[in-house]
Amino acid sequence: MRNTNRLRSIFLTFEQWLPRWSLQHRLCCSKPVSVHSNEESRAEKFKTQIATGPRFHDFVKGASINKQQPVITDDLIDTDKHAYLPEDSESGNSRTVCFETYGCQMNVNDTEIAWSILQTKGYQRTSDVAEADVVLLVTCSIREKAEQTIWNRLRQLTAMKKRRLKTRVPMKIGVLGCMAERLKSELLEREKLLDVLAGPDAYRDLPRLLSVAHGGQQASNVLLSLEETYADVMPVHHSPQGYSAFVSIMRGCDNMCSYCIVPFTRGRERSRPVSSILEEVHILSEQGVKEVTLLGQNVNSYRDTSEEQFCSSEPGQLSRGFRTVYRGRPGGLRFADLLDRVSLIDPDMRIRFTSPHPKDFPDEVLQLIKERANICKQIHLPAQSGSSTVLQAMRRGYSREAYLELVDNIKRIIPGVSLSSDFISGFCGETEEDHLQTLSLIREVRYNVGFLFAYSMRKDDVPAEVKQRRLEELICMFREEATKVNSALIGRTQLVLVEGESKRSAQDLCGRNDGNVKVIFPRQEVAGQPTDTHTSPINPGDYVLVKIESANSQSLRGHALSHTSLSDSATRLPDHRHDGQLASVARYGV
Repeated sequence: MRNTNRLRSIFLTFEQWLPRWSLQHRLCCSKPVSVHSNEESRAEKFKTQIATGPRFHDFVKGASINKQQPVITDDLIDTDKHAYLPEDSESGNSRTVCFETYGCQMNVNDTEIAWSILQTKGYQRTSDVAEADVVLLVTCSIREKAEQTIWNRLRQLTAMKKRRLKTRVPMKIGVLGCMAERLKSELLEREKLLDVLAGPDAYRDLPRLLSVAHGGQQASNVLLSLEETYADVMPVHHSPQGYSAFVSIMRGCDNMCSYCIVPFTRGRERSRPVSSILEEVHILSEQGVKEVTLLGQNVNSYRDTSEEQFCSSEPGQLSRGFRTVYRGRPGGLRFADLLDRVSLIDPDMRIRFTSPHPKDFPDEVLQLIKERANICKQIHLPAQSGSSTVLQAMRRGYSREAYLELVDNIKRIIPGVSLSSDFISGFCGETEEDHLQTLSLIREVRYNVGFLFAYSMRKDDVPAEVKQRRLEELICMFREEATKVNSALIGRTQLVLVEGESKRSAQDLCGRNDGNVKVIFPRQEVAGQPTDTHTSPINPGDYVLVKIESANSQSLRGHALSHTSLSDSATRLPDHRHDGQLASVARYGV
């Protein structure tokens, strides 16, 4: 009872100090006020209430009263500084950090962004886990197997951490990316394996999180953002070859496919300003990069509204027969505009993009791909299933018929185009008839590359053995079509961007053609131009012409004819873009 009376007296004291006119003003104000002046007025009133309101001594019985009130100024309200940390606490102090990246190419880009942020704070990078002061796992959460890989790795790192000599700096372990977002509570609490947890939109906070961790506490930030694109953070590209790079143009996804966790782990769709993208591509061109891939979860729905001149009331165009689960957004600089500007930066730089959605291929995008010699005539067109019933259950926004109409339109506008796709085997409720329709779609479209997945939902109504059988049948169908497509390429010439030494033989080099598939050829000196007698070695990053002599479902083999450039080959070999077809299969299990 005595405690209740104390609480009542405290609340009464607070009410006595609270300006009553402010309450009346909020309830009775009817005069129209401009938004800007209203915000300034509210800010001033808030400062006044703090300055004239109750202080600590008002709640302490018998405390002396000092009538002088503090003045609240803007410099006292600073949300960027952390009062609980020393001023230099976010400095890396030459601590070493090791990144381990799992999953999709977006995670590779996330690694480059996170490293750029930590590098500016004085951290050093190492590839040796045993020497690292900080180990950060950039994680994938798209399938159960991917998550289990991370759990196993965390146990290994924890054991390594415990064995570390006490004379050394204690190792800190962090998880970044999609798994951090999806399993935040479990990661922090399960077996106490982590020191730091950061979601895809929290990489700017890494220096502070690591500072807290070095102080002996767990630290996490998994807040998703509606604006974060890291537009002002220049990624540190860590490709050992240095001839190709990925440039992120957007983050998040709004498609809400029923099987996909991306909207929940990476947030809503937002696009990076075009000026930032062009700046990065310019820098890569000056560094000698020969191939850039524009990157995003739904890359061709890019829509930049960062500048006023980009905003309009025009709705975005979709592929015919396609729809979205969300309301169409008007205005913005679209993907065709961005692709146009990027392709003009360097005519000798190949431009690719991944991963698109079939709904976002209006004719203007297809016409641009056809017209620009340095935009690869290769399109990734994820189907996921050949059954309209399954597609509806997946919430893909199209039917089998609409998808096939889009394929016909692409092949009509871009003759000889290389098509790749994703397929999920054994989705919830998939019948044998649905599976047969998927096989027939693969046969009808004749893809060049396929990424095949067995659906890995934790509980479903399709037995594992059935999923596995259907997956094997999809693989066989892809290989069958690959044989037909590849046989037609023997005797033709391919423009190849050289990657380096073949993994199977030091005597061979390998590279990628316009269709983004592997071409293997013997290491030898070749002419600088087809008519030259002078020869020179072939190095990674060179463009060479390769005549194809044999093929299988995974690669092409041939011999190099001469050095070339992308712009020269476009005039000398006008049909090289039609020779980019190859079928290969990437298989992913449960």
